[in-house]
Amino acid sequence: MGKQKIFIVEDEAPIAELLAYNLEKEGYAVVSTGKGEEAAELIRANRPDLILLDLMLPDMSGFDICRIASTENWNIPIIMLTAKSDIVDKLLGMELGADDYVTKPFDIREVIVRIKAVFRRIEQVMGQLDHPEGEGMIRIYDSIEIGKRQREVKKEGEKVVLKNREFDLLMFLAEHRGMVFTRSQLLDKVWGYEFAGDTRTVDIHVQRLRKKLDAAIIDTVFGVGYRMP
Repeated sequence: MGKQKIFIVEDEAPIAELLAYNLEKEGYAVVSTGKGEEAAELIRANRPDLILLDLMLPDMSGFDICRIASTENWNIPIIMLTAKSDIVDKLLGMELGADDYVTKPFDIREVIVRIKAVFRRIEQVMGQLDHPEGEGMIRIYDSIEIGKRQREVKKEGEKVVLKNREFDLLMFLAEHRGMVFTRSQLLDKVWGYEFAGDTRTVDIHVQRLRKKLDAAIIDTVFGVGYRMP
């Protein structure tokens, strides 16, 4: 198995070099660029395993690249790097499909922990695909089907495209129907580590699932968290 490839999109050279140096020490293959358009072209051609994406680039924003990734179904995990502390920016990044974010200035160890958490989640998913018990279809109501092995969701027979985190959250709640989980618990169980950011990222993912599937698919338990009825 070759090295996992990480693509850095960061226009501040000292930050890009710091990231590249430390990630290479961790055993990752690293490619970097400071321009959005060039990044999109290189990502299409090379298909990295993960993207570290700066929010503010000279020719386009990180949000623009997230939109391209969503439109073209790249299906590549994205961790956003942002100097903006405004939570609206962070949540908009999540809304557009970013898996996580790190606020500058950051501790490089935090970045590495988050990257490893993403790869660990992917390995767990791939491991599930090797076991027959993961093949079962879960039906929610009469109209929604979840295929764990295929990582596929259908509504009234039509495939619904979900982001990786959306599917993982849906699958977790479906496997624990009736149980109530706090936002922090969901971040730990679904994201795979103690999330240091704002727990409202769970709210964003729940909103997306309700919009794509059904408003009643996930209950809000006020003052506590969420459950699938």
